[in-house]
Amino acid sequence: MKKLFPFTIGLAIISNLTGTIAAQTTIPVETGNVAVVLQTDKNNHLKIIHTGKKLQAPDEYTAAGRMYHLSGDGGSSNNNAFTVAGIDNNFSEPAIAVVHADGNNSLDLRYENYTVTHEDAATLTKITLKDAVYPFYVDLFFKAWKNEDVMEQWSVIRHMEKGTVTLNKYASANLYFYNKDYYLTSYNGNWAKEMQPEQTQLKQGMHTIQSRLGTRENLVGSPNFMLALDAPATETSGTVMLGQIAWNGNYSIQFETDINKKMHLVAGINPYQSAYTLKPGTTFETPRFTYTLSFTGTGTGSRNLQNWLRNHQLLDGKGQRLTLLNNWEATYFDFDQEKLVGLFKGAKDLGVDLFLLDDGWFGNKYPRNGDKAGLGDWQENKKKLPDGIPYLVNEAGKQGIRFGIWIEPEMVNPKSELYEKHLDWVLREPQRSEIYYRNQLVLDLTNPQVQDFVFGVVDGLFKKNPDLAFIKWDCNAPVFNGHSQYLEKSRIPQSHLYVEYTRGLEKVLQRIRARYPKVPMMLCSGGGGRSDYSSLKYFTEFWLSDDTDPLERVFIQWNYSYYYPAIAMCNHVTDWGKQPLKYRVDVASMGKLGFDIRANELKPEDRSFCQEAVKNYNGFKDIVWHGDLFRLVNPYQSDLASLMFVNQDKRRAVMFNYLTNSRYISEAAANPIRLQGLDPAKKYRIRELNLYANQKSGIDESNTYSGDFLMTIGFNPNVTLSRTSVVLSIEAL
Repeated sequence: MKKLFPFTIGLAIISNLTGTIAAQTTIPVETGNVAVVLQTDKNNHLKIIHTGKKLQAPDEYTAAGRMYHLSGDGGSSNNNAFTVAGIDNNFSEPAIAVVHADGNNSLDLRYENYTVTHEDAATLTKITLKDAVYPFYVDLFFKAWKNEDVMEQWSVIRHMEKGTVTLNKYASANLYFYNKDYYLTSYNGNWAKEMQPEQTQLKQGMHTIQSRLGTRENLVGSPNFMLALDAPATETSGTVMLGQIAWNGNYSIQFETDINKKMHLVAGINPYQSAYTLKPGTTFETPRFTYTLSFTGTGTGSRNLQNWLRNHQLLDGKGQRLTLLNNWEATYFDFDQEKLVGLFKGAKDLGVDLFLLDDGWFGNKYPRNGDKAGLGDWQENKKKLPDGIPYLVNEAGKQGIRFGIWIEPEMVNPKSELYEKHLDWVLREPQRSEIYYRNQLVLDLTNPQVQDFVFGVVDGLFKKNPDLAFIKWDCNAPVFNGHSQYLEKSRIPQSHLYVEYTRGLEKVLQRIRARYPKVPMMLCSGGGGRSDYSSLKYFTEFWLSDDTDPLERVFIQWNYSYYYPAIAMCNHVTDWGKQPLKYRVDVASMGKLGFDIRANELKPEDRSFCQEAVKNYNGFKDIVWHGDLFRLVNPYQSDLASLMFVNQDKRRAVMFNYLTNSRYISEAAANPIRLQGLDPAKKYRIRELNLYANQKSGIDESNTYSGDFLMTIGFNPNVTLSRTSVVLSIEAL
């Protein structure tokens, strides 16, 4: 880490209300193309004077603040860098609200200093604010990733008062935009209906996206969003912000349009039932608010986030992934070890790398033969698996495949030995009836003993099975009637529960990765209930949705692709939906491929097709995982979805095309599709992949086309009712 001395751009001398002379400080935080610029005013309050394109001449930032005249009551304080509660001239939503040790509930944060350091291929700016009266401090952090145009913002709150301070709100980030119109895309959802987009033009007032579920926080919404500035953005045009609050817990992102039609954004942990007491000399660090700004549409913005995740956040983001066969939809809870071993041959025949044993393998006093019992009792069921997991790992190895396993270690069924022995480990309100979600309750991860137990579930599996190759980590229940006996006995306020649960989970994951740094793990939560960037430091991939209908998956995967690289997105071929096997395989190939079918019962022609498709996938998966994604035709605006991935040297690409409307009058095949991301000077040959059985390609593979032609005129993949999915390989000569 290289530390730079604090510096001031455009030093100006101004008078404050007392007549004293103060130096005006301008602090630009820049990536390659984006700038957030902060500046002190005459009272030493820190303001945001620019959020947008980076200027070529940094010394001109000092003049930016003079170009705006924010009128109306409170207008001059709306652009504060970290808006406070309790000051009369503040009319906008606060980023922080506290009660001091003496009972005073106001703040007046003034600029103290700032430093700039370089770390992790990024520039880290730390700005310290201090209350004008109390020894209360807020450090604002901006981490700017130059090459990816990604910003991370967070805050650290500390004090040296003579008693405990209560934090009633503690945001990670506070931003201010000087545009004129704002169009928010947020996402609603539910089980098997994840990432349903909704665009809203934001007028004067407040719009909030949030979760208060404690766990599985993305169940009915998403921390992901895009905010188009001035006008709705397209894939290739417009100014747009894409991002999320990277926190595996309750979150809140507030978009407030003020009287001047400017946008005030506050993002962080949801303060719902979460007042936090902070002792003197201790710190409270908030999660990171992560975003990018693109000035050439959503395509650039999404590639920024995808590159940042692969390069800096996602575990093994530049590495490889295992193709798997899962037994869930083949057997559900009804299996024994010989039935499982019988499935191994089907996995080997498909050409996959790994067999994943899903739910139902554990519990003896209360066998896990359904979802009402056994959760928490992580011993092999002796009736189903008399020889245990080691036998299955060994038998899989004999077939030339690896073995992985499903766990849900944060949860417990009331019908379990764990519940009977350790009721004090369960989050439940003793004075009220228990409320179950999927017949289960949440364990108390604020408790270090419970953290040891959850770590031990994973550690125990690896100690018994050193060759275990994969973990699927599920989490199905939110927190209802949240009450911690551990917090109660420790005399810690119950309002710490939601924050400390999330921190407790992270402590467990840190321990797991310290001991098992490279074992692939899938982040699952009843589908896509968890997908935050903070968790992806510990997981190699995540499960998008339990909805594996391939037509629905086209839309679900389309929406996730704005925020995540394909290498992180698990897609399985199942029996869901009415589309043919080819369509299902093609859709699942746009990410981390898996199968959840009765592979040993496939018809010969289906087996042959899957084998060839897996071989094709192995040939292009590196392009999908590590290449640039271009969304070509939007299924929300057409009868067709079309996407392509291009490798770094622009010599190879793979293009996926799907019919999304089977009406006879569909115009999917009417027009060529303009490709993107190619080298206009190169010549390319196009051939079709994943043809089923005796299907003939509609593509003349003898033709060659310049990149200029393909991106200007385009290419027609000829998607019709008889060719509902078409996968094309595009290679430079």
